[in-house]
Amino acid sequence: MNKTDIISSLAKGLHVLEAFGSERPRLSISQVSEATGLDRATARRCLLTLHQFGYAHHDGKFFTLTPRVLRLGVGALAALPLAQVVQPWLEQLSEKLGQSTSVAILDETEIVYLARAAQRKVMSIGLMPGSRLPAHCTSLGRVLLAALPEKEARAIVMRSNLAPRTSFSLTDPEEIFGRIEAARADGYALIDQEVETGLRSIAVPIYSARGRVVGALNTGVSTTAVSVDDLLSIFLPALLKVQGALRSVLT
Repeated sequence: MNKTDIISSLAKGLHVLEAFGSERPRLSISQVSEATGLDRATARRCLLTLHQFGYAHHDGKFFTLTPRVLRLGVGALAALPLAQVVQPWLEQLSEKLGQSTSVAILDETEIVYLARAAQRKVMSIGLMPGSRLPAHCTSLGRVLLAALPEKEARAIVMRSNLAPRTSFSLTDPEEIFGRIEAARADGYALIDQEVETGLRSIAVPIYSARGRVVGALNTGVSTTAVSVDDLLSIFLPALLKVQGALRSVLT
């Protein structure tokens, strides 16, 4: 690809969009400039363009993204074949278990939710397609990391922000990688309150018909409602059953 084929202004605008997140919902021009490496003038033009077309709100100092931005991500997620295929299965599984179920893929050091069937809210944050969480401390993420070559998975863990989310969070890279290796050997990953206090989750990989891992499937439960033993004896077999069914329909 030639450099003349690249629209640099579009690339800069995308960098500005990516500067916003759950930890940085409101940003000034200076903060965007610092986060993206763009000069202040360029950051200002990008932000004002987003504001002009309804993708950002400006209060005179700070910019925040508007719901219109969801059109960019949700439309792309909905168009992915995996999301379309798994949604009916998620809904049936969620009804059977009486718990929320999700499918996610790996994006650098994070997981991105592609599809979700919600039964009850067990996390303080609302999850939906497009939501992101760290890969290293989530059941979905550890399953997906386990599917990678060891060297690549280790490199992702080392690039991750390992700051603890709860008192149960693992922060030692070697201990985290040990759990990833266990997920590779066991065929599932179980997380007990590492993402949020009071939340347990269990995940399995999703395979294509050719045996390639194309995503991960999980369910999350309240620690007061479901024990670890129940996750393994009741919930894991249900997840594995859907895993097998999806393998027969995913190319």
